[in-house]
Amino acid sequence: MSNLAPMIVEEPAPDTPAKARQALLKRLADLVSLPASRVNAFERAVTGDLLVEMLRLAAPEERRRVAARLAPLAELPNSVTRLLLRDAVDIAGLLIEQCAALTDADLVACARDAGPEHRRLIAGRRNLSEIVTEALLATEDPEVAEVVLRNAAARLSQAGVEMAVGLSRQHRHLCAPLLKRPELRPSGAYVMFWWSNPADRRTILQRFAVSREVMQEVSEDVFVLAAREDWSDPVVRKALQFIERRQRSRAAVDKSPFESLEQAVAVAARDGLSRETAAEIAFLAGLKPLTGAKLMGDPGGEPLAILCKATGLTRLDLLNLWRSMRRPEATPEGGLNPDWERVQITYEMLAVDRAQTVLRYWNWTLSSALTPTLLQAIRDGDEEAVDEYSAPARAAMMVLGEDFRR
Repeated sequence: MSNLAPMIVEEPAPDTPAKARQALLKRLADLVSLPASRVNAFERAVTGDLLVEMLRLAAPEERRRVAARLAPLAELPNSVTRLLLRDAVDIAGLLIEQCAALTDADLVACARDAGPEHRRLIAGRRNLSEIVTEALLATEDPEVAEVVLRNAAARLSQAGVEMAVGLSRQHRHLCAPLLKRPELRPSGAYVMFWWSNPADRRTILQRFAVSREVMQEVSEDVFVLAAREDWSDPVVRKALQFIERRQRSRAAVDKSPFESLEQAVAVAARDGLSRETAAEIAFLAGLKPLTGAKLMGDPGGEPLAILCKATGLTRLDLLNLWRSMRRPEATPEGGLNPDWERVQITYEMLAVDRAQTVLRYWNWTLSSALTPTLLQAIRDGDEEAVDEYSAPARAAMMVLGEDFRR
């Protein structure tokens, strides 16, 4: 008589290998579940190692049952955790969603080694630390990033915020949830402005267009000191240019063929905006030509309103600047063009000082921070060459990167 068991047994007897395996898996899982008063750390670790060896050869349903048994525990053997977190998502998800014992190291390793479904589940966990959210955002998966950004209980580091800002350039649906994050700072918002939709741009200006009044108060006497030193310190000079109340450049007026910024805008409206006139408008407004070109070339038009409000130009000057670029004021049906209407609203909603803050940050980012090394890095797309501590340098990389590579 043959002693081989049949290949398929619908109802295994209690003493068959199938029942024995299930029973042993359950007993080992129960053993590692015991409190520290019943089993010490070494005993738990050895039991965990044996459990891992069995789980590697176990059926998915058996692994799922073990994962469900271990999920509520406050302490898990590390070897078991690593194995189950890299299992199929319906098994790993039991731990990811329910197990409070998972450490940051466990979650980071899972985010690095497992699949996108695992990462999306991790992104939805409560109380995610900065280290874990950085690891998730570093994968550059827009779906994972959106879950992280919408997770109000997750915490983002500044590096994580910068990753999200950079990712939003290609995946613009991320702008809205990113703008709601308390960790976002004006530097990131001003950069995002360039690729944000009209509604998000309005949010940026309402929330992040801050005043420089406090900086002006604390540095008032420094202007006198810098003048006595004949503005010889370039670092101080650049910082005070950002802080000072005056936006227009007096030196540019002396060199310009135009008597004033208003005249330059009026001539542009009459004759069309040439490259030379655009450069003069930028100089007179206290901007570098590169900044001026970025402002005037923006498809939405809101930067024009910011430029006019910051420099004290009137509504008529704004209309002249709009006309100089041959932008439409009305729709074919005779109504107000939506872009032109939005530009006018932007002009009215901003205070002068706040408009100057945005404009000067853009100028600082798009020109003052551009060293030859940074320019070459932007052309080459070499983000590692950018100073990680320089907000303007990082912003310039993100804003100008696509322009330089076109």
